[in-house]
Amino acid sequence: MIKVYPAVSRYSVDLGWLRSNLSFSFGDYYDPNNSEFGVMRVCNDDYLAPGRGFGAHPHSDMEIVTVVLSGSIRHEDNLDNIEITSFGEVQRITAGSGIIHAEYNASTTEDLNVIQMWFEPRERGLKPSYETSRFDPDQLNDALLPIVSHQALENAALVQQDMTLYLSKLAKGKQLTFKQAEGRKIFLFIIEGEIEVNGLTLEARDTARLEFVSELDITAHHAAFYMLIDLP
Repeated sequence: MIKVYPAVSRYSVDLGWLRSNLSFSFGDYYDPNNSEFGVMRVCNDDYLAPGRGFGAHPHSDMEIVTVVLSGSIRHEDNLDNIEITSFGEVQRITAGSGIIHAEYNASTTEDLNVIQMWFEPRERGLKPSYETSRFDPDQLNDALLPIVSHQALENAALVQQDMTLYLSKLAKGKQLTFKQAEGRKIFLFIIEGEIEVNGLTLEARDTARLEFVSELDITAHHAAFYMLIDLP
């Protein structure tokens, strides 16, 4: 089963300094029929104005993954981590038993665009931790590159859940096949361009949720940049 969510169907927030498009219930937006997909709880497509951001606030028992699409994000937490992350890098927070952090657009002149996602951890009460991982953007070309995984992979953030997050850039006309074990789920997010997935067309900022599908045939109608998450 493949369920497509067009970009225009997302709930939008505009606070001036923050523009956000939400794929799931979050904050003041609550839809009881759209609060989760497997262990996935949040997928926010955020744009932050220069120098703006979120002050110190707590989290617990959640795996938080931030993929930077453009600009730079500054992270600070009560574990004494201070980091600035740009495209080609990923932030991972294991909130575990509790962490306090703040995050801001690190630039005073440029907007910041990130995709921030929250996932349930494999167990509650884990030791809190923070990580910045780095990957080579050239390895995205016509391939599915794991950038977040439950396995210890080179250049991938280590997440405390049985999932893998891939990024890929497909040239026009190129095709990839993705196979996974029975009983798992797939979340797709088209960042740029247009792809066809098992006969369905997805355009920029569309998402799709797939269940009971063990093989995906992905073809780029136009040069495309997209994210694929393999979930339990």
